[in-house]
Amino acid sequence: MRRWAIGAAVLSSLVLVLGMGPAFAEKPIKVGIVDCYSGPPSTYTNDVRDAFQLAVDKVNAEGGVLGRKIEFVTRDSKFKVDLGLAAAKELLMREEVDILMGTINSALALAVSDLVEKEKTPFFATFAKSDKISGESGHRYVFQITENTTVAGKAAAAGLAKRPYVKYWIAGDDYEYGHALAENAWKHLKELKPEVELLGQSWWKVGEPDFTPYITSILSAKPDAVIIATGGAGCVPFLKAAHATGFNKQVPFFMHTATELSTLKPLGLDAPEGVIGTSNYFYYYPETPENQSFVEEFKQTFGREPKVGALYGYITARLIIEGYKKAGVFDTEKFIDAVEGMDVDTPVGKVTLRACDHQAMLPMYMGVTKKVEGYDFLIASDIVTIPAEEIIPSCEEIAEARKAK
Repeated sequence: MRRWAIGAAVLSSLVLVLGMGPAFAEKPIKVGIVDCYSGPPSTYTNDVRDAFQLAVDKVNAEGGVLGRKIEFVTRDSKFKVDLGLAAAKELLMREEVDILMGTINSALALAVSDLVEKEKTPFFATFAKSDKISGESGHRYVFQITENTTVAGKAAAAGLAKRPYVKYWIAGDDYEYGHALAENAWKHLKELKPEVELLGQSWWKVGEPDFTPYITSILSAKPDAVIIATGGAGCVPFLKAAHATGFNKQVPFFMHTATELSTLKPLGLDAPEGVIGTSNYFYYYPETPENQSFVEEFKQTFGREPKVGALYGYITARLIIEGYKKAGVFDTEKFIDAVEGMDVDTPVGKVTLRACDHQAMLPMYMGVTKKVEGYDFLIASDIVTIPAEEIIPSCEEIAEARKAK
């Protein structure tokens, strides 16, 4: 026994000298978040970060994951690819993060995806919607939490095909997300309703300060309806312009996220009514105990209702927490194996991270903007649920897209 005690003491001293003692055991799981926290996109991205924090704080208070707590650091991309990519590299090389997450900018998400494939580090794309992220450019180390442009386009087509519109105009932001969303919406609308006709298109630069000339041009073409394909920086400004010009009263239009709280709350009651929109989440819908509990907890912590980004941040946190628990060790490859095909409970029900393409399978809710008594901003009315299974590309389609890359 005496020899054992002496040996144990020597081993303990050696462990402390080598830095493998309690400090090593308690080394945190470190997550780096690169996102745009400047200007209009922040109305979407702040909630991603805050809901992630909400879930992380809860698990840390319970002792962490496998005895280790989760820490996270943020960097502001200012919606610029070069700044965001530099920040991602700094987080990997200097901060030595175990996982990256973000961003609302699709071009940046694709650049970070290329980076993490080389560095073999997991990256959760929380708000970027390019279908290339989990589609043709997808790989083992990237995960897409939000719906992508194929899913959003299919959802738009499914809703618009049931309406009487035939002659369309397409307009939007002249970058990856805008074109991808418009192309997918039009492709699937033509499949569902072959008689539709495209009269023309308008594309403006990201951050366009004046939409009036575009609106005037669109109205002069006399379309039955318009598909507006704007990204995070353009949604609020375009709706503001639509309200100011009466665009919504002259022609029906669809805009993905037009019904979302992130888009509508900044405008208050000065938002256009009758706009068709889609979103993965409304804090007032679905009216389930799980969603109501999440809303209450988020509101108590941050003093506001959660927007759609909160769903993405919460899902990402749950996947990280449950992924490490399932893996049982802190190993990147085993963590990825664990989260592939994983189900997690969320405010909108059980969500699966599909194994074949690492795409989170989220329901889509389509509604129409409307003023409702008791709200100081417009909300979605006439909500219809479109299940993920009806609008997500098949695993076979994903495999073909990746072969063609």
